[in-house]
Amino acid sequence: MAEPATVELDAQYRQLREECGLVDRSERGKLLVKGSEAAEYLQGQLTNDIEKLEVGKSCYAALLDRKGHMQADMRVLRPSGALYAATAHIKRTGTEEAVIWIDVEAVALEATRRHLQTYKIGRDVEVEDVTAERTILSLIGPRSAEVAGSPPLPEHSCEELTVAGIACLAVGTAGGIDLIAATAETERLFAALRDAGAAEVAPEAAEILRVEAGTPRFGFEMDTSTMPAEAGIVERAVDFEKGCYIGQETVARLHYKGKPNRHLRGLRLSAPAPTGAVLRLGDREVGTLGGSCVSPAQGTIALAIVRREAEPGSELAVGEDGVTARVVDLPFV
Repeated sequence: MAEPATVELDAQYRQLREECGLVDRSERGKLLVKGSEAAEYLQGQLTNDIEKLEVGKSCYAALLDRKGHMQADMRVLRPSGALYAATAHIKRTGTEEAVIWIDVEAVALEATRRHLQTYKIGRDVEVEDVTAERTILSLIGPRSAEVAGSPPLPEHSCEELTVAGIACLAVGTAGGIDLIAATAETERLFAALRDAGAAEVAPEAAEILRVEAGTPRFGFEMDTSTMPAEAGIVERAVDFEKGCYIGQETVARLHYKGKPNRHLRGLRLSAPAPTGAVLRLGDREVGTLGGSCVSPAQGTIALAIVRREAEPGSELAVGEDGVTARVVDLPFV
């Protein structure tokens, strides 16, 4: 018989797949970059084309070091300024400033904030940490737009939305809609979304969808030793037609002239194993286990960035407890 926690997680998984689940992602780090040179500044720091972003649009990007290793991955938004009137929307010399929103994994917040503060010297740019002031609630599933009271939002679009009288920034995602609001409104917003038909689910349930989709996550599969090509995020995160940015030379050289020594792969495990477990092909260490889960549809699966020789079909040893893993292509579904 399945453990009660597993039964509950299976029900939450079905909620995300068939209805609408509500996940609190407020632990993510949140920054506002403001000023007349904000977009130009970020253009020289991040991998995607920030200057090309129109108001109401977003993109996925990465922050690299000079050797092309990732320091963070992030969502970058160009919302209208109205939502930030209370905390960040300011004017200088009668001209409305650009306000650019960035959210990152919590483990990457300090490095991202410190980098953006350090390199802005001499520019009309301010970096404001609004992590404590803003909440992010994710609606995931086919009924997400209905629950939010919004038309379906394409991925990478954002617009202001009022939910039960609460001002939100609604952001289209691959799985539904994220709602960004003032932290003080979190409980009211939660209640309104539950009343509209969303069921609160644990982050572990949403992790199953992420692993099934083969989407890497900073702090799990990706870290400061990872290059974008190794994580398979180049197509989403890198613009090769924009101007220079930190780490560009390495990224471009690997893309046009080389092959990464490591690749993001899926793993089908013989039994659950912890994140960070060493992966071996024969006697050779080829990587460490990233995020893993027990999927109701796919069984025990995981993601990992592994060396090139661990090709799909390879059998790996996982840790020291006799667990094995078969390497497969992504996505699982």
